[in-house]
Amino acid sequence: MKHTLKFSLLVMILAGCASTPDTSNLVAEARQTAGGLVQTLGGELKGAMTNGGPVAAIGVCKERAPRIAAEAAQRTGMQIKRVSLKNRNPKGVPDAWETEALAGLEQRLAAGEKPETLDTHGIVNTPEGKVFRYAKALVMQPACLNCHGPADNLSPEVKAKLAAEYPDDKATGYTAGMIRGVLSIKKAL
Repeated sequence: MKHTLKFSLLVMILAGCASTPDTSNLVAEARQTAGGLVQTLGGELKGAMTNGGPVAAIGVCKERAPRIAAEAAQRTGMQIKRVSLKNRNPKGVPDAWETEALAGLEQRLAAGEKPETLDTHGIVNTPEGKVFRYAKALVMQPACLNCHGPADNLSPEVKAKLAAEYPDDKATGYTAGMIRGVLSIKKAL
């Protein structure tokens, strides 16, 4: 009886370990991927702003950002997208986990946490199995306000381009330092 109890306890412990995988490598990979994406996109946006102004930057966000994410997804096997409660792209609507992540990141920012540290992760059970989820806050920088600031502060050219490219745009009204959305990463386990 004593050995059976020990064996049963060992099986339960091992089963618990198997159901909660170590995420440290996944978190590190997601952070590295997110950092690379943000840096690459930021560089392309700065180049567009220098060469063609805010109107050119809109094209980078619309055309290049999804391609940069797709290239990173192909390299890593992760699903990657940008989402926001005030989305510009109709495909950028957050799911339930992303909505909860955004709320938690907003609370941490309000509590004084540094914007560059704002990320979160977890393991989520889905009908298809366990999934690693990661969200990195996308915090508004002053240059971003050219296209995402208060609507009455946007130039007529930016307003026209946004109306043409994103007729249902909700992504204005921000100020520097606000969370614009998250870079969301997902990987099946």
